[in-house]
Amino acid sequence: MTAARLKPHREFYRVPLEGAATDDVRWQPVAGHEGAIAELILADNLDPLTRTGSRTRLVRWERGTLLAQPVRHDFCEEILLLSGDLIVGCDTNGGGGEAFEAYSYASRPADVWHGPFTTRTGCLMLELDIYE
Repeated sequence: MTAARLKPHREFYRVPLEGAATDDVRWQPVAGHEGAIAELILADNLDPLTRTGSRTRLVRWERGTLLAQPVRHDFCEEILLLSGDLIVGCDTNGGGGEAFEAYSYASRPADVWHGPFTTRTGCLMLELDIYE
């Protein structure tokens, strides 16, 4: 088994919440969700090939974003909703489901189906992805 890379040592720095970039920290579109979901990687050594490491990131969903199908992944996930709303368990048109607001939290083990999701106002989440 390959040893996991260590996350880089980073002292405090300003996190660019609105578009601006600092050093190598910048908002990037999430593949497959360009224009709807963006991420700002804060620390990362997640390696899907060796199933080791973890990632800390901010994830921003634009108003009206809909993930109409449930998803699952092979790592554990913790999410703290920092602002806006997230509707969990909606239908494929974004109707129904349970609404959550800022400071709602979720923790999911690997391989657990979750969703569908939508947001009416847009939202900002802190996400930790971890291989255990």
